[in-house]
Amino acid sequence: MDEISIVGQVVGGSFGDIVIRQKSGTNLEIGDLMVSEENGSFLILQVFALEYGSQIQDKMQQMMSGVNLEQGIVDANFYEPEFVNYVLARIKPLARVYKENNDVKIPKSLPSFFNKLRLISKDDLKFLQKEKDSIFVGYIRSGSKIIKEAEVWLPAEDVFSHHVLIPATTGRGKSNLVKTILWHVLDTNKVGALVLDAHDEYFGRNGVGLKDHPRAKENMVYYTPSNPPVGANRLTINLQSIRPEHFEGIVDFSDPQFQAIRTAHRQHRANWIRELMITNVASIENSGDTRRQGEFAVGTMMVVQRKLRLILSLEVDEEQVIVSRHEVFDSTTKGLNTVDDIVRDIEQGKVVVLDTSRLGDEAELLVGNIIASKLLQKYKDAKASGELDRKPVATIVIEEAPRVIGVDVLTSRNDNIYSTIAKEGRKFKVGLTAITQLSSVIPKTILANMNTKIILGNEMKQEREAIIASASQDLSEDDKNIASLDKGEAIITSIFVPFAMPIKVPLFEDIVKNRKSTASTGKTKVF
Repeated sequence: MDEISIVGQVVGGSFGDIVIRQKSGTNLEIGDLMVSEENGSFLILQVFALEYGSQIQDKMQQMMSGVNLEQGIVDANFYEPEFVNYVLARIKPLARVYKENNDVKIPKSLPSFFNKLRLISKDDLKFLQKEKDSIFVGYIRSGSKIIKEAEVWLPAEDVFSHHVLIPATTGRGKSNLVKTILWHVLDTNKVGALVLDAHDEYFGRNGVGLKDHPRAKENMVYYTPSNPPVGANRLTINLQSIRPEHFEGIVDFSDPQFQAIRTAHRQHRANWIRELMITNVASIENSGDTRRQGEFAVGTMMVVQRKLRLILSLEVDEEQVIVSRHEVFDSTTKGLNTVDDIVRDIEQGKVVVLDTSRLGDEAELLVGNIIASKLLQKYKDAKASGELDRKPVATIVIEEAPRVIGVDVLTSRNDNIYSTIAKEGRKFKVGLTAITQLSSVIPKTILANMNTKIILGNEMKQEREAIIASASQDLSEDDKNIASLDKGEAIITSIFVPFAMPIKVPLFEDIVKNRKSTASTGKTKVF
């Protein structure tokens, strides 16, 4: 090993908490990846804590500091200070790589005592290979240093069918990461995705976005309720597509209120919302019709009408026509096939982006519920008929996931389609890509089912603890590491990677720029 490249030496500790002394003149960081050469293999280790070490007792150091500070003797120093004062780093083994076949195993032994360590290089990461139908998520990162020659690709079908969690606080790069993932999903038709875009930020209506992908016209469909650009579709859902069960787990209806809307559905079938909304409750009360009066309480009916009006932004005009203020829901003949069209596109491996920025929380979740319910049923039917293997994996991308899979929601309401997919969607190749700031309010059983977590920076200790407790690899020493993650820096923990991988997610704009540059020069990047 080149003496210049050495950054530390093993001096003690235990398995999972090895202590090394930092070589003077080097500057180790939290998260740095290091290599310990062994016979026929090498260990990859990671720094998780740094502390001072000294051969001088604390009181003597404090006295020296006083000499400098109080007496102004600035040139007072220790003789050969690099031997006396130093930095100790605590590191943990991540993986053992066998040189003969690049096989990666979980380490079970310590590096040799006094073994010298160096920082990891691109040549140590040759075991990272791009497999067929995988998606790019970023470059390997050692501390704050990016190794651009080491790209991290995840197997798309496995990752999406086993659910993905993206936890982070605001401003740490969640949207950039999601756009990066979807950009590479668009490369093929192997993954169908429903993206509920609450901020209308993925398509790129006013800037760079998924629309700039070379295969966007073939593999992406964009729905928006307002001024759809050329090639896009207007998001219109006919009220006939909505059934009472779509509100379960989404809207806080009482039992009598649910009974009222089920009764309306039984009586009027597809037109139940329209008939229910135009019903004059006061006239029924005064009509003397005891049969209709006995169907439901007047107060219950009025509350149901009010909730539907608020959730769906409905109004009844003078001609008794139901009008949606944000123009997403329609009571006439528009949007009758929208749900079927979207489900068919997802089944064909396309990315369907819904601009839900004009919808309220509950209306957005309701639209997603309608589509996801039909999609899951289609995949269940395909499994029953033996055709599931021919379908692409499907994922539902949803932001602020605790709205539908939070503890409060699941304990106070019935299960909804999102929690159902999180629990059993894997069997049918339908997964959830959940984005959240609050992992701690998601039940442990659901967190454990999310087998890939792409962890961005998070200052809140409670949230870090929830993520660490449910990680696929041991992150018990990574609390400070996660807290110190800068914008775009992440840790991937997954059953589909050999160890918890620190990565740097590139800027989405750079990805688009590089793709255009590659296309214009005709050069193909070889992995």
